[in-house]
Amino acid sequence: MDVLSDVVAVLRTGRPRSALVRHHAPWAQEFAPAPGSATLHVVLRGTCVLRPAATSRQGVDAGPGDVVLVPRGTRHVLADSAVTAVTAPPSEPHLAPAPAPAAGGGGPATLLLSCTYPLDPQRGHPLLAELPDLLHLPASPARHPEPAAAVRLLAGELERPRLGTDAVVPSLLDTLFLYVLRAWYDDAPLRHGGTPTGWAAALNDPPVAAGLHAMHRDPAAPWTVERLAQQAGLSRAAFARRFTALAGRPPLGYLTWWRMTLAARLLATSALPLTSVAAQVGYTSEFAFAHAFKRWCGMAPGRYRKVHGQ
Repeated sequence: MDVLSDVVAVLRTGRPRSALVRHHAPWAQEFAPAPGSATLHVVLRGTCVLRPAATSRQGVDAGPGDVVLVPRGTRHVLADSAVTAVTAPPSEPHLAPAPAPAAGGGGPATLLLSCTYPLDPQRGHPLLAELPDLLHLPASPARHPEPAAAVRLLAGELERPRLGTDAVVPSLLDTLFLYVLRAWYDDAPLRHGGTPTGWAAALNDPPVAAGLHAMHRDPAAPWTVERLAQQAGLSRAAFARRFTALAGRPPLGYLTWWRMTLAARLLATSALPLTSVAAQVGYTSEFAFAHAFKRWCGMAPGRYRKVHGQ
């Protein structure tokens, strides 16, 4: 798997939950904090303003086809304008996708799709951690045709439910979530004057990206810095320096961290024996794996499974 797909697959702890709501101006809806979740809002019709908090007068203007991602589930407000006050208690955007109840006054209508993605905060990846609190992706079929196509398909399914809609909508939301993240990282050079930083730079740097993809494609392989450097087409020293500068940790440090992150998910979500978990993350010895895992998270694998197992 590529890095972005792998990160989202490992961090997710369940299916997205969504709500379709029609508002009539004036209206304002506050969303309670949702730690461990990402929140996604899609403007299907009309316009709105997204504010980071009820007391803030600054926000993001969003129109038809726009998508706003709140990657850490922080408290925020959607409203018809920047000055409309919140009068109702905070809500959570994870109701059934149909029907679309009306809320607000008698003014112009806005149709919104809001959803939450449950993510495991204990396995947070720096790739997602560096995202802004509010990520606004304006509708741009010419520049970002994939998100625009996903929004059109979502609108069609939700406004005209048919056989299979309940299965199609979560799949489209998964697709849109990845499209938004892809667009954000693809646009990093534009936001940073042609020189992206952090994980945006790592994903846009061919040698570092090659090393990352190699580790994510086969985390159990006996990787060394030299073997990863060969994948990247650089010398061992040059690759190590470049990777550390952009990814924030040395190649083998990242590899160990990612292996332990994968192991934690396997322990929490499967009944695989420890020998199988160890083998899937590159350890031929159950003892060596247990020692590394305990050093990483502070508890033995068996204890971790008892505490975090589903």
